[in-house]
Parts: sequence; C-alpha cells; structure tokens
Amino acid sequence: MLIRIGYDIRFSMAAPVPMLFLLNVHPCRAADLLAGETVRTEPPVSVQHFADSFGNRCGRVVAPAGTFRLYNSAIVRDSGLPDVVARDAPQHPVEQLPPEVLQFLLPSRYCQVDSELSDIAWKLFGLAPPGWPRVQAVCDWVHNHVTFGYEHADATRTALDVYRQGRGVCRDFMHLSVTFCRCLNIPARYVTGYLGDIGVPAVPLPMDFSAWFEVYLGKKWYAFDARHNMPRIGRVLMAVGRDAVDVALTTSFGQATLEKFQVTTEEITNV
Repeated sequence: MLIRIGYDIRFSMAAPVPMLFLLNVHPCRAADLLAGETVRTEPPVSVQHFADSFGNRCGRVVAPAGTFRLYNSAIVRDSGLPDVVARDAPQHPVEQLPPEVLQFLLPSRYCQVDSELSDIAWKLFGLAPPGWPRVQAVCDWVHNHVTFGYEHADATRTALDVYRQGRGVCRDFMHLSVTFCRCLNIPARYVTGYLGDIGVPAVPLPMDFSAWFEVYLGKKWYAFDARHNMPRIGRVLMAVGRDAVDVALTTSFGQATLEKFQVTTEEITNV
C-alpha cells in the first residue's frame, strides 16, 4: 500500500522568531519513504536538523517577519495490515526493564503518575490479567468514559483533568491511558503521526495529525489507541515522547500566529 502524506502550515510574525519543529517521519519509517521528505519553507530559510533525546528527527529555523510557511508532500510504503495484536505479550517486572525504558514509568507534564490516579488505576484495573489484557482494559475504560470533540480542546488539560471532566480530544485520551499504564507499572509513551481514514468510513472532518500511545510488553513497543479502540491501518509514526510536550509539531520562541493548518494522509489507489 502507498500512502500520500504531507502538510501545509502557515504563520504570521511581526518580527523574526526562532522555531523548532517535528514534522518529519520517524527514523524507523525512513526506509519506507518512496519520495523525498524534505521540509520546505517559504520564504526559503536555512534549516538545521538534529535528533532529540527520544530519537525523533527535529528541525530548527529562524522564521522571518511576515508570512512563513512550512510544507511538504511525500509517499510512504505501508504493509496495509492493521495494528499488531499480541494478546499474550507479557508485562515485565520493573526490575527487568531496560534502563532506557524506565523514563516511561515516571510522571511528566500531562501525565501525573504520582497523583490520585495511581489509586484509581489499581482499583479499576488491578484485577485484569497483567500484560496485554490489562492495557486493553485501560483502553476500553477510557474509550467508554471520555467523550471526544474538537470543541473540548484545551492545551492545559492534564490526565487528571481528563478523568474528572470526561471529555477531550485525541491527545487527552492518550494522556489518560498513558498515565493509567504507568501507574500500573507498564511503560507507556505518547506518539504522534499520520492516521488517515483507511479501511474505515471516512469522517467528515478536516484531516489532522493523530495521537496514539505505545506500551512496552514482551520486549517490544506496541501501538494502542484509546480514542478509536480498534486496530487501524496506515499509521505513520512521526515522533515519540513522554507526553504531548515532547512531540509538539512546532514550538515558537516568540509571537507566531497560526494562519493555516492543513494535513494530508490518504491511500494512493490510482497506481
């Protein structure tokens, strides 16, 4: 399967603004790119690429005053298979986890593992079998108890807020799920990437980047998605981190007004 991905993002600045971005496909999917994935800017500026502490491919620019555009289009090869389901994937005792995985058990900006959610997690999911069934129980609960809606977007909402309010956007579903998993001693990390309406009825809403999360079971990272709560086709990973702070698409060190945000992710069928 071939999937066309891309974006067109425009800002307006009154003065030059340093900016970071995570808009490239993750290095683990780089070999699947059939067409070059070069972040282009308008007007053209120098782009410095680097890898962050999570292995994500990042870029930095100084956006000039006026209108500044970040855009790209690429084609990625995908297996066309739905997310892997490994119901027998075991949970590792904390003392047996690789050192690099331990950070995904700790509290982060939006995922307060050291809050009242720890007691709540054990009350809700402590009787579920450890490993895959326990993570699935988390997804089922979050899916059934949190209402999705773009009108519920709030950049300051934490996992505890999501639990109390019972509403949010995809990042909120993932923050609560990640927090519950960490409370249960299951390493979990937040993910952002492309996920189009492939293999499912199209949603009559503008396309956007998507959030999901991954858990470490059986010496592997597996994708879970509490919002959709079903295996999906065509996930294209962009970045991983502790929560949404670590995988922000753009970070501006100055005033930058978003004027356009358009995302493309669609199966190519006319080949």
